[in-house]
Formats: sequence, structure tokens, C-alpha cells
Amino acid sequence: MSYFSLPLNHLSLRRLGFVFLLTCILSSKLAAQRGNRPITWTKDGNSYTTIKNGSLVKTDVATNQETVLVAGEQLQVGGKSLPIASYAFSDDDSKMLIFTNTARVWRQNTRGDYWILNRNTKQLRQIGKDKPSQSLMFAKISPDGTRVAYVSERNIYVENIANGQTTALTTDGTRKRINGTFDWVYEEELDCRDGFRWSPDGQKIAYWQVDASGIRDYLMLNTTDSLYSFVVPVEYPKVGEAPSPTRVGVVSASGGPTTWLAVPGDPQQNYLARMEWIPATQELIVQQLNRKQNESQLYICQSGNGTAQPIYKETSTAWIDAKDEPVGWHWLEGGKSFVWVSEKDGWRHIYKLTRDGKKETLLTTGKYDIASISRIDEATNYVYFIASPNNPIQRYLYRVKMDGKGKLEQLSPASLAGTHSYNISPNAKWATHSFSNYKTFPAQEWISLPSHKPLKEAESIAATSKPSPAQNLELFTVTTDDGVTLNGWMAKPVPFDSTKKYPVVFYVYGEPATTTTNDVFGAGSNRLFDGDMAKEGYCYIALDNRGTPNLKGAAWRKAIYRQIGRLNIRDQAMGAKKLFQQRSYLDTSRVAVWGWSGGGSTTLHLLFQYPDIYKTGISVAAVGNQLFYDNIYQERYMGLPQENREDFVAGSPVTYAKNLRGNLLYIHGTGDDNVHYSNAEVLINELIKHNKQFQVMPYPNRTHGISEGAGTNQHLRTLFTRYLKEHCPPGAR
Repeated sequence: MSYFSLPLNHLSLRRLGFVFLLTCILSSKLAAQRGNRPITWTKDGNSYTTIKNGSLVKTDVATNQETVLVAGEQLQVGGKSLPIASYAFSDDDSKMLIFTNTARVWRQNTRGDYWILNRNTKQLRQIGKDKPSQSLMFAKISPDGTRVAYVSERNIYVENIANGQTTALTTDGTRKRINGTFDWVYEEELDCRDGFRWSPDGQKIAYWQVDASGIRDYLMLNTTDSLYSFVVPVEYPKVGEAPSPTRVGVVSASGGPTTWLAVPGDPQQNYLARMEWIPATQELIVQQLNRKQNESQLYICQSGNGTAQPIYKETSTAWIDAKDEPVGWHWLEGGKSFVWVSEKDGWRHIYKLTRDGKKETLLTTGKYDIASISRIDEATNYVYFIASPNNPIQRYLYRVKMDGKGKLEQLSPASLAGTHSYNISPNAKWATHSFSNYKTFPAQEWISLPSHKPLKEAESIAATSKPSPAQNLELFTVTTDDGVTLNGWMAKPVPFDSTKKYPVVFYVYGEPATTTTNDVFGAGSNRLFDGDMAKEGYCYIALDNRGTPNLKGAAWRKAIYRQIGRLNIRDQAMGAKKLFQQRSYLDTSRVAVWGWSGGGSTTLHLLFQYPDIYKTGISVAAVGNQLFYDNIYQERYMGLPQENREDFVAGSPVTYAKNLRGNLLYIHGTGDDNVHYSNAEVLINELIKHNKQFQVMPYPNRTHGISEGAGTNQHLRTLFTRYLKEHCPPGAR
């Protein structure tokens, strides 16, 4: 629901951002240095593979020596190279599974075609050739390397690699009965896409089945792609509607009946958020979240008879996030224990749990949050993770021993203050390291661990990183009259004269999904402004209020529970008010605010609730009425409208639309499957009702990102820039 930075938990399109763009830049630059594709580590961790010049190439990390594993001619069909999106190997490396000809499903390209290459016979053939083109999803080779399982049109199939014989494991899949993948809301808010798993012995498959037959469709209207308009239905559970009943079943890979796991509880009042097999067993582990998502329960289930035994329970007065990674589990000791992340002591910490859940060991002691786990190295008994105990807007690599007794070790160089990210090898001896901060261009290097030494000094970040030519950006904190300290950044005009007055533009988000003030290169930039805001004479500012996922402890993050549209809005307004008191060069007569999705909602709230502060607002794809958004997101952070509807009303921009006094530009795509265009129309109606004048720009059939169609991006930039300049004129006075 936003446009910048990186959350602690799940990512959805409400959480688009500059950090995503930054990650793409870093990945592409690093890939260009050592191949033209993202790397795939070998099992031993000492090498990686890439597709380079059409061939599959293995590179030794220590020596940089390249070996061609699969020649380019073996990856051709009809004399043309397959455009490879991703690939995977069988456990014995004798077979290569290739994903190609991909197509987008809501957010990501998860549909496409698959080919299998037998590296011994050099035979390349298509998997699921009898299925519709671009319909295969999440294909995976069995542990014994003899079969491939995949989803096509909401059913699961297994194909024998040797002879191509295909077995349908499910046959009841429809648009609203979904096997092996998920419905819209599970994907958007729980990151669930790949919905089946091979058993460790390759004899069974466990899978999710979602029954969305009781969920109503939101009907989008396409009015431009044919002579007559037509309806585009999207199965979409609004807040207050019970979830789709979801269950996990186990079926023989040879076909036959499904054994359903007997996880307790009403399936319409719970979510099955995560599921994996326990290594070397016939058992599964399942994470269940109740509908309010304030109770998490782990079960161990028997695949033979479906019985479920509860092993670990956690509750919260606000909410509990699902396990971060939607695929995989951090198993230790061959499945006797596992690593788990919890905020139950007020900080986001790593624990080691025994398989039965009876013994837990806190690994990351101290009053600080971890952001994410980077690698677990059982051989040396270390867990590597990203955290920033001393500065919530930065990120560093740390490690601790997994016995709970070791000291916290920072591995990222203290001399490089900012944001670090890593892709660590399976043996934790090597890593790709990326770094930037607000005044340093993104830089990359290869390092050894745990020493963090660059493999080549001449290519190290220390040798190659460059300062940004723009030195007008300031990172700061401001404490409001409510005693709340907010992180922020400010990009000042160039040139700057503190004796003059400058117009102010706030970039906002403000909801639990993401932050805006991380110390990364590109902080202070505005992709929608067609030009240079600093040279035009604007002060550009961002603040992170309570409720945003900063590394400031659970109390900070969860203060917003049932308070979206109120607490976050007050923090933003009080932060702006304090800045105006402290900085005389900020022109309080020229104050604009803008944001996208959740930031669009925040923009509307600020313009409506604090019209004395904010004079101009540009709101993009906003939730105008919280009762219009999906159940998983809205109920996680706001509760159930059946119990506290007044909080949803008090937190919705439409409630305050009558207070508009300033200038409003409202922008929305009519084909937005995420934040529906109905949000725009109810807001428009309310503004009309009170004779409030404003400007609206609908983008026909564009989705939440408003990027489709010729000329769209430039049109949006031009619209944004002209409106801002007209209603919040640039330049010193």
C-alpha cells in the first residue's frame, strides 16, 4: 500500500518502493560484474551459476574461474535460445528445470512454460506440453529426480520425466476452488503464491486448497478494450467478510484420494499461513493465524491420517505477523529443532525452538529488533541476520551463536554507516555485499565471511563507492509536543539561503506496511516530479510516525492498532508543526503533501484533518473508506468492523472530506484490483455533497501502480509537477 522503503514483514503492492528499485539496481550491477543473470548458489556454497551469453556457467567464488556446465546450444528450441526467467536443478544435478515465457499473476510473473533438460542425455523437452501456453506454475522436481509437479489452471499435476506420462492429482479446480496456489488476498497480504510441497521422500505432495466460492466478486469495468464494455471480476473479500475456507491436504504423487489435515478451528475464522514438511519424516508443520491475527498456533500434523498436534502458541493484544518467508523453514539438527522469530518480549527477536515446542532459547538478547534472517550456518552454530540496534533507519549484518550464550557480533564495517544487504552462500563463507546511504551511490562487492574481507581490494566498496554530487539532504529527528520522536529526512533547495522562505512538500505513507526514512541512496528523491525539486526551490521532507515498521520495538509499531487514520495522522501533523517552529525558512503558507496508496490515504487525512497546516495535496490510489479494503490487511491492524466499526469510520478519509479547504488533486486507476476505484467515487461524491472543489484524474484500466499504457508514466509526472507548481509555487521568497 505504499511507495518507498522496506518493511519488517510481508510485501504487497501497497508497499511498492524505492528500496525495490534500489535492490534492482544493485542486483543488476552485481550480475553484470559476474554474469548477466542473478546468481544461483551451488549446494556446497563455494560456487554459483548464472546464465551467461546463453550458456549455464559455474563460477568459483574464490578464484573467479568459470566452467560451462550447459552449452548454449543445449538451451535452444528451434534454433533460438530459451529466454530463461529462472532455473533449478534436481538433487543430483543431473536435470535442469527451466522457467520461461512468463506471465504476470496479479503482482509477479508466476505463470509460464517449463522445460526440462537431462544433462546426461542432453535431451530438452517441454513439461506440460498438453496444457495451455503460459499456464504452468511453481514446477518442482521430485527429491528423487524422476518427476516434476506443477499447477495448471488451479489443479496439480505430476509428470514422469522419462516418458512424459502425466497424472492429475486434483481435478476440481475452478476460478474459486483453488488447488496448489492461492486467491487474491492470500497472495497480496500473506505473500502466499506457491501452494504445494514435495514430501522428503518424493512419494507425496502436500497442498493448500482455497474455497473462495463464498467470496463475492468486485466487478471492474473495462470500457476501452472493445466496442462494448465488459466486466472483469476479482474475487475479493472485503473487511468484515469471513475468509475463504482453506485447508491443507496430502495426496500420493501417483494419484488417489487426499488426506486432509485436521487442523482445529473454523476454517472461515482462521488462516493457514505457512506449511512445510519436517525433514526425513512423514510429518508437516503448519502455522495457523486466527482471523484477527492476534493468535498464532503451530501444529505438527501426520500426513498418513491428518491428525494435528499443537506445539507452540503465541498471542498479542494487537497482531502477530506470519512467518516471514512464505516458502521454507529454518530447520536445525535434521528437524529436531527450528529457528523462530517473535515479538512477544517487546522486540523482534530470534528464538530456537525444539520440535515439540517445549523448550525455547532466546538467541538475540537485548533491546533491539532484527529485520530479517540472512543465513543459518549449523556447521559453526551461527545465525546471521540484519539489524541496527543503534540507528533504526540503517541496516547491518550481525551474527550470534545459536546456543543463546554468545555475544552479538557486527560484521558490516562500522565505517560504512548506512544500509547493507547480503546474499550469503549456503556454507556462510562467501557473500555478495551491497551498500548505500543517503549520500553514497549504491556499491557492490564480493566478500568472505566472517571476516567481511573483499575478495578483490580494487573492486571493493571502499575503493569504488562514490559520494553523491547532491549534498543537500539532511537526516534528522524531531520530537513532537506529544513526546514522540520521529525520524525524517529533508532535501533542501539548491542554492539554499536560510534567511529566505521556501515551499514545503511532504512525502507520506504512515501505515504499518512500510517506512519512508531509511538511510539509503535515493532518499529525498521524487520519481513523480518532472525535474529537480531542489533546483526548483522546494524543501522536500519525509517523516515516519508511530505504527510504521521501524526498528524501534513492538510498542512503536503496534501503537497504531485500531488507530489508522488518527494516531499516524496526528504524529505527521505534530511533526510538521514542530519543524515549522524550529526552522524559520519553511514557508507555512506554501505546504503540500503527497502519497500513494496508504500514503494517498494519509495525504487525504492531513489535508482534511489539518487544513491549517497542509494547503495542497496530491493523493494517488488512496483507500478512501477503510470498509472497502481487504479483510486480511484491514482486520490485522484495525480489528473486526462487527466489533469496532467506529474505529473504521473515524479512520477513513471520507469521514473528514467535508473539511477540505485547500487544493486537492486525486488520482486513481479505474482498473485497480487492489485499492478499488470505488474508493475514489465515494470520496468524490462526499466532496460534491459539500460543494468542495477539487481536481480528479482517472487513468482508464490502469492498475494500482498506474504504469500500463503508452505515455502513462510521463503523463502522470507532468500532471503531478504542473499541479504542484501551480498550487504550491516553487522558489525562495
